[in-house]
Amino acid sequence: MNRIAQLHALASGEHFDLAVVGGGATGLGVAVDAAARGLRVALVERGDFAQGTSSRSTKLVHGGVRYLRQGNLRLVFEALRERGRLLRNAPHLVRHLAFVIPTYTWWEGPFYGVGMKVYDRLAGRMGIAPSRFLDPEKTLERLPTLRPDGLTGGVVYYDAQFDDARLAVALAMTAVDHGASVANHVACTGLIREGGRVAGIEARDAESGREFAIRARCVVNATGVFADGLRRMEDPAAPSLLMVSQGIHLVLPRSFLPGASALMVPRTADGRVLFAVPWQGRVIMGTTDTPRPGPEAEPRALAEEREFVMSHARKYLTRAPDPGEVLSVFAGLRPLVRPADRAASTAEVSRSHHLEVSAAGLVTITGGKWTTYRSMAAATVDAAMKSAGLDPRPCPTRDLAIHGTPTSPPAEDDP
Repeated sequence: MNRIAQLHALASGEHFDLAVVGGGATGLGVAVDAAARGLRVALVERGDFAQGTSSRSTKLVHGGVRYLRQGNLRLVFEALRERGRLLRNAPHLVRHLAFVIPTYTWWEGPFYGVGMKVYDRLAGRMGIAPSRFLDPEKTLERLPTLRPDGLTGGVVYYDAQFDDARLAVALAMTAVDHGASVANHVACTGLIREGGRVAGIEARDAESGREFAIRARCVVNATGVFADGLRRMEDPAAPSLLMVSQGIHLVLPRSFLPGASALMVPRTADGRVLFAVPWQGRVIMGTTDTPRPGPEAEPRALAEEREFVMSHARKYLTRAPDPGEVLSVFAGLRPLVRPADRAASTAEVSRSHHLEVSAAGLVTITGGKWTTYRSMAAATVDAAMKSAGLDPRPCPTRDLAIHGTPTSPPAEDDP
């Protein structure tokens, strides 16, 4: 994928069917879907692909145990189906992983055990392996550094792990494979209006300073936490759609979680779940859910967020990490669709996506989660084609291999 060639195609004056603004998971998914349907697609990203939220996840492809507890079965069902498709369509970047929920009271075992059986059932044929109960000895075999005091056992279940940044780059390459023109470090500086409709974008290449227009029958706003800014380019009076929540992760030495399984804490003080996950020879522990006043390009972890994660490490691990043992910290911002109940905490806000089409034809897709990027993209392209007056074309991405997928999937260990 040659950036100079991609820029040349974007600035060539070609009239595209779709111009996508935003090169994170959602925007790249839209570009893949639309290009695979045979549409002429342009995509610009003002930073690097997945530079923001899409590379700052817990590296999990999952249904969402917390959403199950909230009763959002529709989101869990959708996410579990999409998890199965990602395991099949990108086996070089997605793998299954065992998670253990430790139990310390008599009621936690049956409570979480039943919940995970519901999780298994929702996955259906897309399931990885059935959850099951563990006695204290088996729990400690899987999580050797878990605090043994009062341990009554555990529940093991299965989800998937992925490389978020690599998957984003692979999606960009997949879009190009299907004829899309995509470029990073190209900012959308304005919208083109013709006859009362959005008819393209004004763009600037950050490296050369060159400015050019990209005309398109429909523009898709996939800018994540910055979606309100682009909406207001089209309508300065547009009400705020989003609220912003910050999540952080600590990266610790592998010695803090030396087993092959991940630790899942089902309920923290802020109502979230917390994970400690083996990753690239290290351990990722997170995440938090902290309301923030607005979007920013490079969020930073707050001292209280670091302490929140560290306090849970002390609660569950035999050796609590000292601040000096934290190898790195990263923070990301979630675009949450503002609920009708303005008093709701960010932890209570649904992670379902939001799709809207303005009177001038600007299509905005926001919210959601990495796992459901493909289904979000399919719905977005359907809406964009309708808005642009294009003839319907079926979505081909349910079984579309992601760039780099080997012809023979790599062997997996038996869960």
